[in-house]
Amino acid sequence: MRTIKRGLPLALAIAFGLLTLVGLLLPLPALTDMILAWVGFLAAALLVLGVLNLLSVHIKRTTSEKNPYSAVLILTVLAVFGLAITDALNITNNGVAKAFDWIQVPLETALASLMAFFLLFLGFHMLKSRRGAGAVLFWLTATFILFSNVFISTTLLPASIRNVFAQIQTFINDIIVIAGVRGLLIGIALGTITMSLRVLLGLDQPYNK
Repeated sequence: MRTIKRGLPLALAIAFGLLTLVGLLLPLPALTDMILAWVGFLAAALLVLGVLNLLSVHIKRTTSEKNPYSAVLILTVLAVFGLAITDALNITNNGVAKAFDWIQVPLETALASLMAFFLLFLGFHMLKSRRGAGAVLFWLTATFILFSNVFISTTLLPASIRNVFAQIQTFINDIIVIAGVRGLLIGIALGTITMSLRVLLGLDQPYNK
């Protein structure tokens, strides 16, 4: 019985992995679309289960520990769910989108604006802990990007000076940043290929843990 419990998920994982690989390598869009539809359905079901589990955990925290943050989370989830129902019934018009634009977008913008100051603080911390060329370069780059945005947007400086800052910033973003991002993406792709091969060969079995 234990062999069946461990062998059946392994056989299903290898079979569907090979089917997906064949559908992607060969011109079989019907097979690929079918597998992607199954994956989308399972992902949606898991998302619903995750939301229900999240609600159950925070309901227990609200009733037992009187946690106000859990109560806010529960009310927010119920409010968004109610807006989704009213949007589906044509009672409201894009209620979920408006809630996202009024709440989520300002929060993300505020966090993104704080990221620059976090990077500067991290640069100072790196300079204190290890004074190397990498730490100095990181701090100088973060400082230049932060202040160059201010210099480019201000009208107090001449246009020629603003253009110089804009060109340097464009060079950093288009050459250095994009090269680093591409290197990270290549590393992620190689790691994904390695992990996929290990799953297909049965060397890694995360579904049996």
